Amino acid sequence: MSNKADYIGRFAPSPSGPLHFGSLVAALASYLDARSAQGLWLLRMEDLDPAREPPEASVQILSTLEAFGLHWDGPVLYQSQRLGAYADALANLQERGLIYSCDCSRVQIQAMGGVYDNRCRLRQLQQTAGALRIVVPDEIFEFVDTIQGPQQQNLLRECGDFVLRRKDGLFAYQLAVVVDDAFQNITHIVRGSDLLDSTPRQLYLQKLLGFPSLHYAHIPVAVNNEGQKLSKQHFAAPLDLQQPTTQLLAALQFLGQFSGRHPDPHLATASPTELLVWGAAHWDIQAVPKLATIPLQSGS
Repeated sequence: MSNKADYIGRFAPSPSGPLHFGSLVAALASYLDARSAQGLWLLRMEDLDPAREPPEASVQILSTLEAFGLHWDGPVLYQSQRLGAYADALANLQERGLIYSCDCSRVQIQAMGGVYDNRCRLRQLQQTAGALRIVVPDEIFEFVDTIQGPQQQNLLRECGDFVLRRKDGLFAYQLAVVVDDAFQNITHIVRGSDLLDSTPRQLYLQKLLGFPSLHYAHIPVAVNNEGQKLSKQHFAAPLDLQQPTTQLLAALQFLGQFSGRHPDPHLATASPTELLVWGAAHWDIQAVPKLATIPLQSGS
């Protein structure tokens, strides 16, 4: 893509089911941050795992965003149509000797305590078998998150060599997201704090592939009473298309945009478009709670 603006943001849902309140919070935060900066807001469908994606989910997501007044700029980018770009990026890294095959099972990796110990680095397995991992350095990657503040992670000690292509042949999130952010000229990313520890991996890939680093802001994730992130797997309720204003107000409250007060009464009767205009004009990213998660109150 040749378009370049001072601010280009994006919302990138996975079409594994209908949008829920947690999805709305993420979409709204990224939308308002872009619009408050007179920037572009792009939409990317992260449809790289067909087995988990109902055929109607992508269309349902688009119609839901439109019902809530969250209109995106330009065409939707579908990752399922970008496989050649991911293969090219992977080949680039393979040619530089940075990729190796790993046949470790999920059970083995869990036994390592969540940090891969790089045991397959020297095994020289055929790259047609197992997952493909990238060699990471013993190096601390630092960045300043606009919401959560200074962050740092030693990739080798806190992550280990990570997967770029899965055992089933599907490209991994970390590779696809970096390639597509560069392709779409993304400058700012506003997303959930569950992806905060993925950022150093993405900074590393950006550096290796010659892509620019981006501005990151990680919002709190909405969780249920058991502390689980709202998701299809945890039976999160779909957004109610008949009450967009009520749910947008709840999302703004979740994001701290009323400074602890109840919203002005006139906003309760505003249309989604009017509410989003108000939200963009009053957006304060520093008012977003500096928390990893926030429990969603019953009835929200």
